[in-house]
Amino acid sequence: MSLLDVIGPVMVGPSSSHTAGACRIALLARHMLISAPSQARLELHGSFAKTARGHGTDLALAAGLLGFFPDDPRIPQALDLAKAQGLQLEFSSKDLGDVHPNSVRISLQNAQETLSMTGSSLGGGLIRIVKVNGFEINFSGSAHTLLIQHNDKPGVIARVARVIADDDINIATLHSARRKRGGDAMMSVEIDRRLAQYALDYLSHLPYVHWLRILPEVMTGAANNEAAYDA
Repeated sequence: MSLLDVIGPVMVGPSSSHTAGACRIALLARHMLISAPSQARLELHGSFAKTARGHGTDLALAAGLLGFFPDDPRIPQALDLAKAQGLQLEFSSKDLGDVHPNSVRISLQNAQETLSMTGSSLGGGLIRIVKVNGFEINFSGSAHTLLIQHNDKPGVIARVARVIADDDINIATLHSARRKRGGDAMMSVEIDRRLAQYALDYLSHLPYVHWLRILPEVMTGAANNEAAYDA
């Protein structure tokens, strides 16, 4: 157990679950887009919905969508800053079903793309992303994460794992989900460091890869912040 496990994350705000965790969920959603969102619909579930304003969950979510980390001193002004940057925010309460009580579904849009993501704040600033664009998924934001939407065909996971290994990177976790056999699938791969640019370029040009993102590790500070990769 580390000191962080005892005292909680370094953050601006009253709650590691409702502030730090919420900010990290939204930050990952922001990094799934290549450019900043212009519209965001945030559907708050369970205790997130009940205590959003009191614990600053609305501020934290807006801050994450602006690219802020939980220790950013601008978090109290996040709603005003979002408005100034032209980001339209819509908050509502929604029963998202069998998910953690501290959960939110974030739907983002800009001129180029749309995205839907559901994430849960587990306590102590820890998070879990459970759905992306309708696919059941599972990653924590505690490592660099490769997200790939692809054709469901034999050998895709093995090919991706080989490219990662050739870049001398270890895989921490790998999760794969599909809607139906032979259709589209999505995998999330948590890795020890960011994949090299040539490896990302190679994967993005495979004919069965439709969408690829490399997400930064968000459990520490902004020094590890990196842009998403467009496929």
